[in-house]
Amino acid sequence: MALINDNFLLTTKISQKLFHEYAEDQPIIDYHCHLEPKEIYENKNYANLAQIWINEGLYGDHYKWRLERAQGVPESLITGDDDDFEKFKAWATTIDNALGSPLYEWSHLELRRFFGINTRLNPSTARAIWDEANKQLATTSFTPRALIARSNVQVVVTTDSPESDLKYHELLAKENLSFKVLPGMRPDDAFNLTAKSYADYLEILGKVADVKINSFSALQDAMTQRVQFFSDHGGKIADLGLNTYHYVAASVDELEQIFQKAIANKALSQNEISQYTTALVETMMKLAQDHNWVLQYHINVNRSQNQPMFNKIGPNTGFDSVGTQSDITDQLTKLFYDAQAKQILPKTIMYSLNPNDWIAIATMLGNFQEGPVQKMHLGAGWWFNDTRDGMESQMKLYANVGMFPNFLGMLTDSRSFLSYPRHEYFRRVLCDIIGQWVERGQAPDDEEYLGTIVKRISYENARNYFGFFD
Repeated sequence: MALINDNFLLTTKISQKLFHEYAEDQPIIDYHCHLEPKEIYENKNYANLAQIWINEGLYGDHYKWRLERAQGVPESLITGDDDDFEKFKAWATTIDNALGSPLYEWSHLELRRFFGINTRLNPSTARAIWDEANKQLATTSFTPRALIARSNVQVVVTTDSPESDLKYHELLAKENLSFKVLPGMRPDDAFNLTAKSYADYLEILGKVADVKINSFSALQDAMTQRVQFFSDHGGKIADLGLNTYHYVAASVDELEQIFQKAIANKALSQNEISQYTTALVETMMKLAQDHNWVLQYHINVNRSQNQPMFNKIGPNTGFDSVGTQSDITDQLTKLFYDAQAKQILPKTIMYSLNPNDWIAIATMLGNFQEGPVQKMHLGAGWWFNDTRDGMESQMKLYANVGMFPNFLGMLTDSRSFLSYPRHEYFRRVLCDIIGQWVERGQAPDDEEYLGTIVKRISYENARNYFGFFD
């Protein structure tokens, strides 16, 4: 049997039918990723497979980097400046030892879908695959725009800081593209009040917002201006990275005192940090509600756990792990309770890196459902849960405690233009779950009914929920 055959992951006749006739050709709404709009605009070909697949400087796929470190690959062949083919050979050795990893399956799926290569990647095949892929990468079919269009993508939502001028989004909006590239606001630096550079950051933010940020209320004014600016450029999403969170209310006077301490780099208590964070989250909630945005939360993460490597190569380089804050859902419940009382609770998607949180989050969100469409959603299996097992567990849980046909489906959360087959992977898992339900008599053997649900989860729900085409 060929690797990644046509019925890969599809274990029943009905799941095969649902995938090939209802899911496979659906467009993609990639509502959260880390692609660079500058790269999409400049539309340059990548020099070789290592640069598009493994790393280009410190920009790349840290899923792969973690596996390579586990295999004992030297850092110079991962994020360093060693020869690109040697880097690719190191990856071939790694993937040959990664049977059972989702990266084993994703990598071969990407080789087949983009390059037509269905040869198993290992040290003995690395040179032939390298030569064939590089030959294709030099063609117009492998520019960033071509890869997005070939993947049947309708919307790409990037991750952008509030102070961004969105220059490349403006330029791309003038191009005759078959897909939209829209900004997604990620205000992490505005929340990082313990950083020594916090005052410097607020000065930068204030300049682009035309607001002198000398108080917490002025920061709120600046964020109001930036959300409007993003909205004017098609923005529909803000994303909050709450690695940990504790709900603590604060008075206006307390917030102003905390703000002044933060910009003066004075020590802050954990209680003060929580007060400030809570107030700023509620600011973002109100702004999202006012603009009919979706507010996404990525929670319970331990980031940058290797201090020497953080000092050497910085964040987002593969040294993060699952968070263990056991009461994070309780804390968020308090936040949501307060926000609903203030009528500032927007459309919400919540992801936790710790799957132990999922049922608590899903049932908590169910307490705050309201409106003509499902407002609150448990997000797709994320990061370390972005696996067959993780996807299956998340979807079954969603079905058990929520409205599975309303699920918003998959996103890439990726830094690579070759990651779009992950949507295919997700859709195969989706169809196989439904096929299993049919086999056990849990779902009707009604192709049209089930196919409608598959199309909704694969594409239509996300298109309608975010309003990208309104």
